Amino acid sequence: MPPTLEVMTISQEKDTALRERMERLGVREEDFRETFIRSSGPGGQKVNKTSSCVYLVHLPTGLAVKCQQERSQALNRFLARRLLLDRIERLRTGLVSAERMRVEKIRRQKRRRSRRAQEKTLEAKHLQAGKKALRIKIDPEKG
Repeated sequence: MPPTLEVMTISQEKDTALRERMERLGVREEDFRETFIRSSGPGGQKVNKTSSCVYLVHLPTGLAVKCQQERSQALNRFLARRLLLDRIERLRTGLVSAERMRVEKIRRQKRRRSRRAQEKTLEAKHLQAGKKALRIKIDPEKG
């Protein structure tokens, strides 16, 4: 008996949980603009022939999500909605500003130091090297 191709579907519990979450956040299905595009990456002929990648836009906020995690369009639709609801929730709870501050801090840390800051650092290093030079052990035999 040849192996059967199993189609990935979302369970009823997960679907109802997603619908309840949308209702709780006040997001309606009409607020979404959904387009399907061809995926890229691994998956071979399947992803080259079918438009399984989902591009979902929440019109009131302008937030957009592109999901191509799975080869199934139905599963990608579900995952895209879940990702978009996560972003909407973060936006409403104010976690976005905390995230933005964290990213800004990292950007400042990676930024190139000014010439004056570099000179101060080198000056401190030379001072420390001078202190270490004074710690040389004296050989009692030599003098």
